[in-house]
Amino acid sequence: MKFRTGLIIGLGVGYVLGARAGRERYEQIKTTVDGILGNENVQKVTAVADRTTQRARTAAGNGLVSASNSVRDRVATTG
Repeated sequence: MKFRTGLIIGLGVGYVLGARAGRERYEQIKTTVDGILGNENVQKVTAVADRTTQRARTAAGNGLVSASNSVRDRVATTG
């Protein structure tokens, strides 16, 4: 319950601060982020991270499919 309350308060504060900052500040932040993401070194690092985590992401996805199939089978046999 504490997490949910903190999340709601955080979202509210973020909304108020964002609304005060306005469109000009949004465009400034967006330009900065686009510049960072467009940087060749950042792209190289993200490509390495993507390759490094590919096997774990595939295994996690397969695990979720297996778990959902097990749940579906249990529901089918009890229902």
